[in-house]
Amino acid sequence: MATAIDRYFKITERGSSVGREIRGGLATFFAMSYIVVLNPLILSGADAAGDTLGIPRVAAATALVGGILTILMGVWAKHPFALATGLGVNAFVAVTVATHPELTWPDMMGLVIVAGVVMFILVLTGFRTAVFNAVPEGLKTAIVVGIGVFIALIGLVNAGFVRRIPDAAGTTVPLGLGDGGRLLGWPTLVFVVGLVLTIALVVRKVRGALLIGILAATLLANVIETVFRVGPSFVPGQEPNPAGWSLVVPGLGDLAPVDLSLIGQANPIGAFTHLGVLGASLMAFVILLSIFFDAMGTMVGLAREAGSMDEKGQIPNVDRVLLVDAFGAVAGGGSSVSSNQIYVESGAGIGEGARTGLASVVTGALLLLAMFLTPLINLVPFEAVAPALVVVGFLMFQQVARIEWTDLGIAIPAFLTISLMPFTYSIANGLGAGFVSYVLVRTFQGRAREVHPLMWAVAAAFLLFFGIGPVEQLLGL
Repeated sequence: MATAIDRYFKITERGSSVGREIRGGLATFFAMSYIVVLNPLILSGADAAGDTLGIPRVAAATALVGGILTILMGVWAKHPFALATGLGVNAFVAVTVATHPELTWPDMMGLVIVAGVVMFILVLTGFRTAVFNAVPEGLKTAIVVGIGVFIALIGLVNAGFVRRIPDAAGTTVPLGLGDGGRLLGWPTLVFVVGLVLTIALVVRKVRGALLIGILAATLLANVIETVFRVGPSFVPGQEPNPAGWSLVVPGLGDLAPVDLSLIGQANPIGAFTHLGVLGASLMAFVILLSIFFDAMGTMVGLAREAGSMDEKGQIPNVDRVLLVDAFGAVAGGGSSVSSNQIYVESGAGIGEGARTGLASVVTGALLLLAMFLTPLINLVPFEAVAPALVVVGFLMFQQVARIEWTDLGIAIPAFLTISLMPFTYSIANGLGAGFVSYVLVRTFQGRAREVHPLMWAVAAAFLLFFGIGPVEQLLGL
């Protein structure tokens, strides 16, 4: 059996072992399990009919869909990429429902399905793979580096080490150290201790360094919460507690019955009925472009870090990876949990040594288990996982040396890609800035003929994406 598993997933061929894959799968699960808690909170608002999706129902469906898709990615596409509800798209969905009095949750989730079906067609026709192949190698490297910086920023923000300065402060500085320039609170201490321990283990080349760091920080967090009762940083209707846990307060949560009644409630034509064909199509276009390029960028970054991308920038089974990701949008919309996509937190498992789909099978199985044991997820706060994300960001950032900085036609787009991913908190925005600037700079250099035709088409699509606000105003939408 062990030999058959090794041969099927090509574990030895990719320089890994079953133990590494299991550790990697565990690390990825711990790094991304927060989505089962966070997604229901993001999608908690009421729609035009006054209906809500319900936190227990969203949590159960989030774990189920993410688990099935992650296992499918592992068994069929054979890559250590986990999938779950994408934070960018679910926030867009929630804000759109809240700001459009004529939209219901089934209508909005129907648009996610429409975007997923279109993306599925683009993969089947080979268009999405062709776009991936048209991206210059230098930009692919910049995507890896940009995602690395983005992952590190996610870790720092989740830990409260870096925070947004409130608009009321009247300062032009958007981010600052801790609260008011000071580090405070037990959660921040958990992050610092976890980060120092993880760095020490990585430097000493200890097996399972990231996983050990996560588990040690989790144990420390639970001890601190038991003794000092720190509590959450934010509770609706109460004053914020800057010294509290960012989202998940470590400890056992309440056990809720598994309710999967959200599956099948989406209405793919509802938005077109209420908003008109043009208005609904523009919303679907925004969703499509986001999930199209978020996945492509994440896939490139993770594949390069896992060593599965060859010298020509090709990824094995890339069509299968993209098909699973496209199906994630359809499945996520159909289950009313928003589009599912490849998670950057998969980098935690890859940093732990995961190289094959077996790690994804482990992560997916744990997500399915989380559907029944959601209280256990509450044992792991953001602050315990954040150190691993920061270290993974460093590992990916090392690729920056591969970029040809003397060629401004690559250097400027690479810089914008790397900068805007973390600064706008969006992989798609960074890609868009890189693609558009690449086309422009090559044109300014008199080398427009070197630009692949698909890069021109993608750059034009991103111009529309960035200018969607003025377009909607012009059309009165």
